[in-house]
Amino acid sequence: MLIAIVLILAFPRRTAIAPFLLAIFTIPVGQVVVLGSLHFTVLRILILAGLARFATSRGSSSRGKFPGGFNAVDQVVVLWTISVLTILSLQWMRMDALIHNLGDFLDALGGYLVVRSLIPDREAIRRTIRVLAAVCVIQGACMINEQITHRNVFGYLGGMSLAVTVRDGKIRSEGVMGCIYAGVFAGVLIPLFLWLYTEGKSRIAAFAGLAGATAMVITSRSSTSWMAISGSLVGLGFWPLRKRMRLVRWGLALTLVALHLVMKAPVWALIARVDLTGSSSSWQRFFLVDSCIRHFSDWWLLGCKHYNDWGWGMWDLCNQFVVAAFTGGLVTLVLYIAIFKRSFGAIGTARKQVNGDRGQEWLLWCLGADLFANVVASFGINYPAQAMMGFFPLLACISVATFEARQATVRSVGPPGQEQFASAAAETYLPLSESR
Repeated sequence: MLIAIVLILAFPRRTAIAPFLLAIFTIPVGQVVVLGSLHFTVLRILILAGLARFATSRGSSSRGKFPGGFNAVDQVVVLWTISVLTILSLQWMRMDALIHNLGDFLDALGGYLVVRSLIPDREAIRRTIRVLAAVCVIQGACMINEQITHRNVFGYLGGMSLAVTVRDGKIRSEGVMGCIYAGVFAGVLIPLFLWLYTEGKSRIAAFAGLAGATAMVITSRSSTSWMAISGSLVGLGFWPLRKRMRLVRWGLALTLVALHLVMKAPVWALIARVDLTGSSSSWQRFFLVDSCIRHFSDWWLLGCKHYNDWGWGMWDLCNQFVVAAFTGGLVTLVLYIAIFKRSFGAIGTARKQVNGDRGQEWLLWCLGADLFANVVASFGINYPAQAMMGFFPLLACISVATFEARQATVRSVGPPGQEQFASAAAETYLPLSESR
């Protein structure tokens, strides 16, 4: 951790993302420094180091610290974190709860600001994906080792157990993040590794990342992990229909409405039928969504503290949309959905602007496929701080890629020349002279 802090502060901006992400995804989050009633996890300490660099870096907030300025995605992320902090504090009205919520607020908003500031351009996007590929190689190798030795090597570092998790006689490898989180982290990255491979400059890193991510998904033995990688592949598969996505969206919406009308159960009961490993708790995930909808009046204003009384397994909020609803009410849920809406909107607008530039289009499409995979995964897991640190680089990459797409469009148009001014003047003044 200390080595990572030194590198974060000493490295140039474009390379500081490497030690930051490597440390976050290789050190168990259970390692913590306790000062009185304050708990500083390794993740939190690294974020504080990143914020120190962010605060002392040169440049204005619009051009220096945030490439492309503080955009719509940035705004909704900030509002989402503030909403969670405010409503949770109003729910509990206790000092210990406020301290805990402030720590979570630091993890979320601080982590996002650090990652956003450390990915300034397209080369930084490529470097970030290479770092994530290295993380997948490390985690994949260690998770394969769990299957062989029945020991989690990260347990030797402290902060987590050496023992492996077993369900229905099958080992679920955890790595440093936990079985489901590790599998989802890897599954949603498949589109980015494929983009890196097609770039041609980092094919070895891309191939290694694909191999490591596949190993993580397989050894996690989780249906949600397989749903994440399936979401990635489905998103990539719509590439030929990239200019017809409005039709695809309306078709999907109408299909869901039709199924809801003809099914005996509500359409979200389809979640209960998802079992890709033979030992999934998919019924409980359906019950979460169903209970959330049926108890709307209990949580819409300020969330709900006692949702665990609503039925069996309700304590396990393995659905990020439900987490947003129960902990932050309707406002927080809408803001969390708005993160995806604005990100998809930015990608779609940028893709139209660079229409015909297949290199730019392919990068934007791979980012969109990754984002879609995160939507799918959000129905199967909640996102703790470490998992969020796998989501924030994607949002930062989307902001940078869409900004550079707009810049490329402006450069291709260029300033008006003398001939354009002459023709504009002729169009303006000739009708006047003719009328006279």
